[in-house]
Amino acid sequence: MKKAFKWFGMIGLVIVGMIGGKFIFEGPDASAPPPVPVYFSQDNSEVADGSSQIVASMSGAVIEVRDGDSIQAAVNDAQPGDLIRVYPGKYVETVYIDKDSISLQGVIVADRWPELDGEKRLNDAFLYSGNNILIENFKISRFKGNGIMGQAGNNFVLRNNWIIDAGVYGIFPQYGTNGLIERNILTGIEDAAIYVGMCDNVDVRFNEVYGNVAGIEIENSRHALVEYNYAYDNAGGILVFITPGLPIKTTYDVIIRNNYVYNNNHENFGAPGSIVSMVPPGTGIIVMAGDDVIIENNIIKDNKNVGIVITDLDFMASVSVDPESEPYPDRLVLLDNIMINNGTDPVTEIKALKMASLMTGNLDIVAVGGGVDSCIRDRNRYSTIGLGGYKNCQATDTKAVTSYMLKNPVPPRETNEENKSKLVYYGVCAGCHAYSTRMIGPPTMTIQALYMDNPQGIADYIANPVHKRKDYPEMPKQDYLAEDLRLDVAKFMLQVKN
Repeated sequence: MKKAFKWFGMIGLVIVGMIGGKFIFEGPDASAPPPVPVYFSQDNSEVADGSSQIVASMSGAVIEVRDGDSIQAAVNDAQPGDLIRVYPGKYVETVYIDKDSISLQGVIVADRWPELDGEKRLNDAFLYSGNNILIENFKISRFKGNGIMGQAGNNFVLRNNWIIDAGVYGIFPQYGTNGLIERNILTGIEDAAIYVGMCDNVDVRFNEVYGNVAGIEIENSRHALVEYNYAYDNAGGILVFITPGLPIKTTYDVIIRNNYVYNNNHENFGAPGSIVSMVPPGTGIIVMAGDDVIIENNIIKDNKNVGIVITDLDFMASVSVDPESEPYPDRLVLLDNIMINNGTDPVTEIKALKMASLMTGNLDIVAVGGGVDSCIRDRNRYSTIGLGGYKNCQATDTKAVTSYMLKNPVPPRETNEENKSKLVYYGVCAGCHAYSTRMIGPPTMTIQALYMDNPQGIADYIANPVHKRKDYPEMPKQDYLAEDLRLDVAKFMLQVKN
């Protein structure tokens, strides 16, 4: 990579900005230092536009939960607009939030946190399907499935949480619109620490993710801003994917900027056969089939495989074809980034590309497969493969975009008896099951073949699953769904075509 002296000053500015955003530039620490409480680390200038409106909806009673009490009992008693304030202690439970405008706020006293502990037997810490939900200041550890999962809830703020070894996903909003994920620390997650699935208008800011398979993943989502995050010691730092076979078929309008993507060389310990298990260790940023992705002003350093990989869906050999998912990454914009010491020990496939290109030394950016109308600014600063068709970018920065959150909360989705099962399938089932592609759970078409004309069998399994296959993780109970709704969802699943 060619170095320009003007960048040294910018490196200093970015590092100062990240330190101001509470990041700790030390090596991996298994103890996972807690985030600084949000009221100490944030001023009004850093609040994303739409989050203040969501928080403003919390104007009801204050319900206090002390060590030995139940958070779920407080949620059951709460009315829309109430604030549930949880004091330090150990809480062994899963918290379901199925009503709107509920705020859950941990109280941190002398470094003591309210901790949800799954004891390696509970699946999820928080599950929310309500709208206008705030979850902040919690420590979450030892769950098998998810730390915080959203199931079709709109207008969410998930911030200042400390999530350790929480299973498959750390923070996982699924099929939601208008959200903020900020100032969380996550480690020990066996898929993606922060996984934005089938969402629109989400900001992911000031988070620290390390020791995971994937640090941050934007999948089948639109209008996402990923900025000021510290992604290090993962197998892959930041991922922007299209997964075929999901109800939402596109990923576009994603900005990745001002992140520190460093030393993502961790072994990949993802579930064998899952898409994320195929992410090559040592990869800083991957864009797979996403469109209109802008990568700007990141420090991408010491990722042994490659700094940035851009590819189509052929990258993953096990990904099935979805005729409704356009497989190529189009209209990518690569603006100024700082690339240092990447590609020093690439995987076999990248080595072959280097040999074919007669390249030696470091490798910053690789683009393979199809795609049109992409561009790069100042390409001579980087060592690259496959960017011959990229034009010179006219754009210079994205400073006009301050947030992708909406200024006003979006209304709840309209539900009736006809579309309720579809909403549950999108918001719950599609988080683990794509139509013909293996995710965390088996493909939907496999389930259809097993159960065919037996929706009741699926409904019964949803409520009381039995772990039958060692090559898949244990499925969590979904018995919080009403019996008739489980049957309707099962019927809907058997009718899904793609």
